[in-house]
Amino acid sequence: MITTILLMAAITFGSRYLFLHRALPFRVGPKMQRFLSFSAPAVLTAIWVPIVVLPDNQWQLSYQNPYLVAALVAIITAYKSHSIYATTLLSMVVFFALR
Repeated sequence: MITTILLMAAITFGSRYLFLHRALPFRVGPKMQRFLSFSAPAVLTAIWVPIVVLPDNQWQLSYQNPYLVAALVAIITAYKSHSIYATTLLSMVVFFALR
């Protein structure tokens, strides 16, 4: 278990180091930078969508799903307030109130 964690940490550090260290001659072109800009939203979407719409390993697209309601509150709050603190706090309050 520890070996796996250490290896994953080394792989993650190595891949970040190659892209971020200025002294290395490796440069990413503008097309690749544009392509890589979609990776974070894609990974985050792959994480949250199953949690929100499949909480018990079955589709739950109703107002009785606290994950879905809290996610919608988070989206609306983020759009209106542009505050990560307000978004997090309000969506967590809604989620725990519905649970």
